[in-house]
Amino acid sequence: MGSFHIPQSQNPRLYTTERSVLSQRCYGEDGVRIPRATLKEAQTALLEYLHSTRSIQFVDAENMSKNSPHFLRKLLKKVEIVKDVRRSMSRFLRYHPINEFEPFFESLGLKPCEYTPLLPRDLMFLSDDCLLLENYRVLCEFGVERNKIGQIYKKAVQVFQHDFGVLLLKLQAYQKLGLSQSFMAKIIVYSPHVLTGDIDIKFIKVLEILNGLGFDYAWIKEHLSEKEFYNWSMIFRVFKFFREMGCSSELGGLISQHPRLLFEGSSGRVLSLIAFLLKFGLRMDRISSMFLQFPEIQVSHFVSNIIRFFLFFQEIEMEVDEIGKIVCSYPILLGSCTLKKTSSLLHDLNVGKKRLCKYIQENPQELSKWGMGTRVTPLPDSGEGVESQKLKTKFFLDLGYGENPNMLKKAFKVFRGRGGELQERFDIIVNAGLDQEDVSKMVRVSPQILNQSKALIQSKIDILVNELGFPLSSLILFPSYLSYTTQRVRLRLAMYNWLKDQGKAEPDLALSTIISWSDKIFLSQCVNNHPSGPQVWEDLKSEFTRDK
Repeated sequence: MGSFHIPQSQNPRLYTTERSVLSQRCYGEDGVRIPRATLKEAQTALLEYLHSTRSIQFVDAENMSKNSPHFLRKLLKKVEIVKDVRRSMSRFLRYHPINEFEPFFESLGLKPCEYTPLLPRDLMFLSDDCLLLENYRVLCEFGVERNKIGQIYKKAVQVFQHDFGVLLLKLQAYQKLGLSQSFMAKIIVYSPHVLTGDIDIKFIKVLEILNGLGFDYAWIKEHLSEKEFYNWSMIFRVFKFFREMGCSSELGGLISQHPRLLFEGSSGRVLSLIAFLLKFGLRMDRISSMFLQFPEIQVSHFVSNIIRFFLFFQEIEMEVDEIGKIVCSYPILLGSCTLKKTSSLLHDLNVGKKRLCKYIQENPQELSKWGMGTRVTPLPDSGEGVESQKLKTKFFLDLGYGENPNMLKKAFKVFRGRGGELQERFDIIVNAGLDQEDVSKMVRVSPQILNQSKALIQSKIDILVNELGFPLSSLILFPSYLSYTTQRVRLRLAMYNWLKDQGKAEPDLALSTIISWSDKIFLSQCVNNHPSGPQVWEDLKSEFTRDK
C-alpha cells in the first residue's frame, strides 16, 4: 500500500504547571529525554509497519502507535539510528517482527507490569487471535473508550473469547431491558463480568432497587470506580440485610449519604461487619441504628479499626464477655478511631494489663482518646502499687526471706507480678495436693516457677500427673519442671519412652535428667543410642510442632 504522510497538529499547547501526555512520553524510564521529533518519527514508522506491512486496520494501528510509549522507548533502544529515525525504524521492523500484543495491550491502557502476565505464550501477531480483535472492535463501536478496554481484559478475559456475534447480542440484550448504550459502556469497564454469562439478573435487580429509591443512572455511574470489582449478587444481599434490619424507610437517605456501603468492595466489607457484630450478640435493630449514624469514613477503615480494637482487647487479656459488651455498646466509637499499638499504650498510660482492662470497663469513652496521632497521658495513680508492694513484702516474708533488706531487694527483682498474683500462683501449687512448706522450699529453689499465669501452672501440673503419669511429689524433687515448655517436656519423654521400648535407654532415668539436659547432650546420651534414633527424633519434633 506504500507509505503515507501523517499530518502533524500545528502549534501544540504545552503547559508549564503540568507536563502534558506528549511531553511525558519524551522521557525514558531512566529519565533521559527522548527528543519529541524522534518519538514522532518512531510513531510514524510503527504505524506504517502495523497498517501497511501487518494489515492491521488504520484506526487500530494508529491507536497502538500513539499510545504505547513504553514499547516505543524499548524499541528505540534496539534500533541503530542512521540519520533518519523513521527509515532506520522501518528497516529494523522489516527484519525484526515485534510481538504485536505488547503495543496493543499498552494502547488499551495497561502498564507493562500489568500486561506482561497476560501476553499469549505462543502468539506474536494480532491476526492470530481473531476473536480478540473481533470483540475488541465490538466494544469500540459500542462506545467503550479504547484506553479503558485493557481493564476489561484484565478483569474478565472471557469477554474477548466470545464467538463472532455473541458479544454484540449480549450488549443488545441489556439495551432491550432499557439500559442506554452510554450507561452500559461505563458499566462494562467497571463490571465486565456482566458480559461473561447470561444476563446478570442480580445486576438488573440492584438497578431496579436503586431506581425505585430515586437514584438515576448518572448517580450510579458517578459512584462506581474502575479500581473496584463489583459483585452484584453480594450488593443485592446487602439490600436484603438492610430490609431485614428494618431500614427500608431510611434506605434512600442512608445510601445517598454513604454510597460506599454499597459500592466499596461490592459490599463485602459491610457483610463482614454485620457478621462480626452479630457474632458478638448485637441485635439487628442496633446494627440498623449504627448504619444510620455511620461516620464519614471508608467501610474498610471502619472494619479495620474495630478488628484492631478487638485484637487490643485480646492482647490485654480482657475477658470475652467484657469484649462483647464493649463491641455491642460502642461500635461507632471503635470503628471511628484508629487505635495505637498495644505496647505503646501500655507504656504511655504507665499501666499494667489487669488495671487497663478494669479502667476500660469503667471508662469505655476514653478509648476514643487513644487513637493514632494523639498524645496519651498516664493514668492517675490508683494506689494499687503501694498495696501490691505490701502484699509482695508479706509474701516474701512468709516464704522465709526474712527481714534482710538485701534478700528482699533480690526477691523483688526475681519475682514478676503483683503481690496478690504471686500468692494466687503459690496457692495453685498447694491446692494441687502438696504441703505448703514443701511448696515454699520449691519456690526458694526455683523462684521463676511463679512468673507464669495460674492457668499455665495448672496446665503443666495436669500434664505431669494425668498425661505423663508421674506422681505429684516429683515436683518437690524437680520444681524447675514448671519452668519448661509443655512442648519440650512431651517431646523429650516421647523420645525417651521410644528408646526405652527399644531397650536403648536406662529404665529409671530421672525426670530432671530427661528434661534439663541440653539438646546436644540429650542427642549424644540418648537419641544416638539407636540407629533410627535421629530420624525418630526429627519425626517427633515435626509432629509436636504441628500439634502446637
